Order: sequence, then C-alpha cells, then structure tokens
Amino acid sequence: MTVEKSLACLDQAAWEDLVARFGARMWAVARAFGLSHTDAADAVQGAWLRMVENLDGIRDPERIGAWLVTTTRHEALRLSRRRRGEVAAGHDLPDAVLPDPAAAIVDADFGRHVWERLDTLDEPCRSLLRMSVLRPEATYAQIAIRLDISPGSIGPTRARCMSRLRGLLEEPA
Repeated sequence: MTVEKSLACLDQAAWEDLVARFGARMWAVARAFGLSHTDAADAVQGAWLRMVENLDGIRDPERIGAWLVTTTRHEALRLSRRRRGEVAAGHDLPDAVLPDPAAAIVDADFGRHVWERLDTLDEPCRSLLRMSVLRPEATYAQIAIRLDISPGSIGPTRARCMSRLRGLLEEPA
C-alpha cells in the first residue's frame, strides 16, 4: 500500500514515510523565509496540522508533497508577516496551487539524482550531508557526537563535502 493510499488510515508507518520524504524540504522552505529555528518549526508543524485538518479535502493524494510544500510556504509567510508586525488575514493567502506536472517530474528526477550521487561519497561526507538535509535543526554538538568528529571541523568538512557533491552532480550521468 502506498503512503498516499494509506493517508486515510493515518498509520504510524505512513506518517514516518511522509516525514522522511517531505520533512527536510518543508524545513528548507520555512527557513528560506529567514525564520528563526523556532518559527520555522512552527511553520512546518502548522503545515502538518493543516494536512490533518484537510485530509478529506486533498483531491490528489499523489500530490501530497507539493501540497505540503505549498502549505509550509503559506505558514512561513504568515509567520514572517506576523513577526514584521503585519497581521496576515487568513483569506489573503491564495489557495494551494499545484506545480506544473513537468516541473514536478524534473524536481523529483533531480532529487533522486542528488541522493544517488550523495550515496557515492565516502564517510563522513555521506552521513554529514544526510544529517544536514534530514535533520536541519541538529546542532554542531549533536552532529559531532553522532559522527564522532570534532565540532570545529564540521563547517569546513561540510564545505568540502558539498564541493565534492557539486562536482559529482556536474558530471554526466
């Protein structure tokens, strides 16, 4: 059973799969608004809450990822406006717009390509970059403990690893 089909059941495995598949992207969208860690967490949590509230109204479960990203963007915008003193009325945000199907396919293909290339990296690069994407809230201290490396080396190591990944992504497939 696919995650999308099991949404109606809201079973634990479906939730874990949804979070694993879309959580990091939702965090990235929220942080792109310049929100603090706490506000970004609120935006992401708000998007999950909206999903639960609107579960019956989601017309195309296969598009749940796009829906979650768009909803996270709306939540982040609302929080960003509130922090600037502009109280955003709920009705001033447009309804979630699904992306162009061709763009969604290209994004999904590129995402798979990135993960495939990341998997070819040696340690600690592979684990460090995975943690950066999947656990963006992790502190240097937490990363250092998890990967058994010095906290002071995380930034430079991450930069070198990103450079290697960029090089791999520029190579023909």
